Parts: sequence; C-alpha cells; structure tokens
Amino acid sequence: MIGSSIVIVMFILILLMANKQSGDDQFDGVGFSISGDKIAVIELAGPIYSSGNIVRQFKKYGGHKGVKAILFRIDSPGGGISPSQEIYEAVKRVRESGKPVIASMGAVAASGGYYVALGADTIMANPGSTTGSIGVILEITNLKDLFGKIGVKFDVVKSGKFKDTGSPHRDLTEADRRYLQGYVDDAYEQFLEVVVTERNMRKWKVKQLADGRVFTGRQAKELGLIDELGDFEDAVKLAVQMAGIEGEPVLVRESQRRRSMFDLLFEEFSRVMYGMTGSRLQYRIF
Repeated sequence: MIGSSIVIVMFILILLMANKQSGDDQFDGVGFSISGDKIAVIELAGPIYSSGNIVRQFKKYGGHKGVKAILFRIDSPGGGISPSQEIYEAVKRVRESGKPVIASMGAVAASGGYYVALGADTIMANPGSTTGSIGVILEITNLKDLFGKIGVKFDVVKSGKFKDTGSPHRDLTEADRRYLQGYVDDAYEQFLEVVVTERNMRKWKVKQLADGRVFTGRQAKELGLIDELGDFEDAVKLAVQMAGIEGEPVLVRESQRRRSMFDLLFEEFSRVMYGMTGSRLQYRIF
C-alpha cells in the first residue's frame, strides 16, 4: 500500500509540474546571431526512453547551411532498442549527407549509448569513459508469489499459448523461455550487424567482445570499438578540423532549462514505470 501511494503521489506531481513547465520546453537556437561557421552540439543525457528530441535536432542542424559539423555529446547507459535505432539512423543520415558528425562520449556511453554513437564519422571517448556493453537484456517482473500472499488471482482467456508470455502473475514455461530467447537473439544480431558494418570488424571478433562486458575508453580504442581518445574540447578541435573551419569555432546548441530536483525525480519515476508497464527488449547497461 505504501509503495502504491508513493507512485500515485509522484504521478500527481508530474501532472502538476508538466502544466507549470510546459512553456519552458520551447528551445531556441543559441549562437545563431553570431556570424561565422558553426558547430552544433547535440546532447544526449540519461537513459534512452524516446528518440524524438534528438532526431529532431539532427534534422534541424543537419539541414542548416551555417552548421558545418555536429558534435554529438553522449552520456547515456542506453535504453530502448527502437529509440536507439532511430537515433542511430538520424546520425547516419547526417553523416552520409557529407556533414561531419563527431560522437563525444562522457562518463558513460554504453549499450544503446554506444549504438547511437556508431552512426558518427568519428567516435571519441575519455580514457576513463565507460562504453561497450554490446548486448540485449529483457527483464520480466514476476509477482506471482506476492499476488498469492494478498489473495489476488488472475483468470486469463487468450488467443494463443504465448499471448501472455511475460505476464507478472505466472512463471515462465520452458516454451516461453525458448520463444523469448529467440526474440532476444534477433535483437542482439541487429546490434552485432551495426557494429560489424560501422567498425569494419569481423563478426567473430565482435562476438568475442559482445557479451555484455563494459570497457574503458582506452580499452575500447585498443579493441577498435572507438577511434580516438579525448575530452569535449578535443572533440571540438576535431570537428573544426573535419569541417575545415578557420579560426575560433562558434558553438551552437538548443537552450535548455536548468535541471531541477523534479527532473531527477521524473527520470527515476520514468525508469520505474518503464520497467513496470511491460517487458521490453533493451540495449541497456546492466
């Protein structure tokens, strides 16, 4: 009961704050009033629950003639498979248009955070960045014993034997596990194919690394998973060089409101609800 009350209170807070802050989510370009060639900075921070905002920025800056390169700053442990794939495709489209894209890894750019970086021309990480974690995870919440203790019983009518696979009120059967393993394996193969293609590596070599392990930036460079070691300023210098910009670059980015305690609360609530509202394949660390 206490846990349910907390969820309800958090949900109400989110609704109230969403109304209050709806006007703060209108972003304006920062730096476009300054003349000169520009480098756009697009930031991906936190778990990947959706792709819309990042994809929109790549489309916006990718088509802007004054933007000569894009610096994609990533600090993410990964997340949903579909949004990770959509962001990767948006990055790749800009790269293939001829505009340089440099992926700059922050503290963590692993699993889906690594996947989205693969669309860039060059991937740069700090020596101590956490990356890799090539793999797929599917977590299923099993509440059968809890429901039994509180006297809750479910009667299910279904159209096929796998229709309620992953339901929280029953155990998985062996048939369920075989079915779900195939589901996971196909998503894993998709990840492998992108790494093989983008890193120009043999599949057998990628498979040796793609068992969910994380690597430091320095290890990742030695293994061929990234291109360069360096911090954000190094990534800016590389973008300037690749774009052929002379003199000091003008960095542009969308203005965003300062992160508050509510933002942190909302992220944690989103994480919990994301896990509670169904079983999802994820490119996510741990």
